[in-house]
Amino acid sequence: MTELIKEKIRNKKGIIIDMDGVLYHGNMLLPGVIPFVEWLKKEDKKFLFLTNSSARSPRELGEKLSRLGIEVKEERFYTSGLATASFLQKQIPGGSAYVIGESGLINALYNVGYSMNDINPDYVVVSETRDYNYDKIEHAINLVLRGARLVGTNPDVSGPVEKGIAPATRALIAPIEIATGKKAYFIGKPNPYIMRHAIKTIDCHSEESLIIGDRMDTDIIAGIESGIDTLLVLSGITRKEDIGKFSYQPTYILDSVGDIIS
Repeated sequence: MTELIKEKIRNKKGIIIDMDGVLYHGNMLLPGVIPFVEWLKKEDKKFLFLTNSSARSPRELGEKLSRLGIEVKEERFYTSGLATASFLQKQIPGGSAYVIGESGLINALYNVGYSMNDINPDYVVVSETRDYNYDKIEHAINLVLRGARLVGTNPDVSGPVEKGIAPATRALIAPIEIATGKKAYFIGKPNPYIMRHAIKTIDCHSEESLIIGDRMDTDIIAGIESGIDTLLVLSGITRKEDIGKFSYQPTYILDSVGDIIS
């Protein structure tokens, strides 16, 4: 049965692949990833690395993989930071934002014509960052209370790192939601906004497409709601015993992406 599952996965023409928990934990590459990516290129698969992280630009993600021994072109990456910038530009062209986040998000906003504004911004945008403190949360709360719209780059509560688990955007934005009584709008997976871009990029029929991820609540539900098959890998956040807690199930389950071609 396992070999039949692997064969069905290998026959997919278009593959959307999460990064954290699928390819690596922080700066630690996971086993089997290098041969998996080489297989994608050798078989001429239409693939896109789709990450809910916004800390790095596609160029920086490519450089990170290069340092880990994998060469992938910049156009193979799409981030929640890029999706957030695209969304905001369509909502309020040439607007402004107060950002709690890293350079990948800030540069994506600059590139669509947004300016940084800590006085009267159109949006308060929050993402994963180590530059996170009480003063910034307090300032964000008061901007939201004065009318700024609250946006999160992704709805992840946590993410895998070398040392274990780190808080992600939903956890970091929660104090602002609680203090203001305003609910954030999240752009990353499973939002159809980011998934439409991914599916358009791989340009394959739904029955020929697959999304690979380590999270039931973002990657797998994103695939289900987009009408494509899903592969849950157990190398990241979701453990095997967690799967039964959800009302939906992945199409396939493997320990890691390396198992696809082993």
